[in-house]
Amino acid sequence: MIVQNHFPLIRKVVFYIVKQLQGGVPMDRVQKRDTNIGALHIISTGQQSPETLAGIVEQIIDHIDAIHLREKLWSDKQMTETILLLHSKGIPLEKIVVNHQAAIAHVMNTKGVQLTHNSNDAATIRHAYPDLHLGRSVHSVQEAVDACNRGADYVIFGHVFATRSKPDLQPKGLAELRNVVQLVNIPVLAIGGITPENTPDIIKTGASGIAVLSGVLLAHDPFEKVMDYTKALKKGDKQNV
Repeated sequence: MIVQNHFPLIRKVVFYIVKQLQGGVPMDRVQKRDTNIGALHIISTGQQSPETLAGIVEQIIDHIDAIHLREKLWSDKQMTETILLLHSKGIPLEKIVVNHQAAIAHVMNTKGVQLTHNSNDAATIRHAYPDLHLGRSVHSVQEAVDACNRGADYVIFGHVFATRSKPDLQPKGLAELRNVVQLVNIPVLAIGGITPENTPDIIKTGASGIAVLSGVLLAHDPFEKVMDYTKALKKGDKQNV
């Protein structure tokens, strides 16, 4: 029974030993897992102006861990100006994450960059910008493992639950999320169809937190929604003890 209870940990350690022997993950990464539970990242929706976005983020920033600027249609100038706008409203640069555009994150001295399938791998970005905090968006166990091996600081995995933004794609589910958590030694945030009601189930998988888009930013009362998610994260953390 003791061996069964500790099987996920044993499997994880064996995995990293094998990777080390193959010239993969440095062994000191095994000891570096971030044990902070309950992270709440908010991701921009692409449906709001910089001014509207900034007005909402100003209200909720004290209760979230990061605001991601995921705006595929913005120019470099728009991204830079929006970072300055957010900062002028009291949003700390260390809470701003830029999607894909590592050079802008570096120049603007933000918390970091969220890499996508269109981005260079984490190892390349790490070499070019060693001070950036690197996140990676992943959609499978293998992608998560590869991101970990290449130096990502954390991954965002999904979509976990069914979501209107991806109606034709099968959700990954909690079992797949749990597999990712067990096989990488960096924080895993869940994304996709996450509500305050299912958030405790996310945390019970061992995930370090959640990432939310429209659930907060397009809500009737974004502040109230953030508080709902915060309570749900704390509930899941207590159940996970």
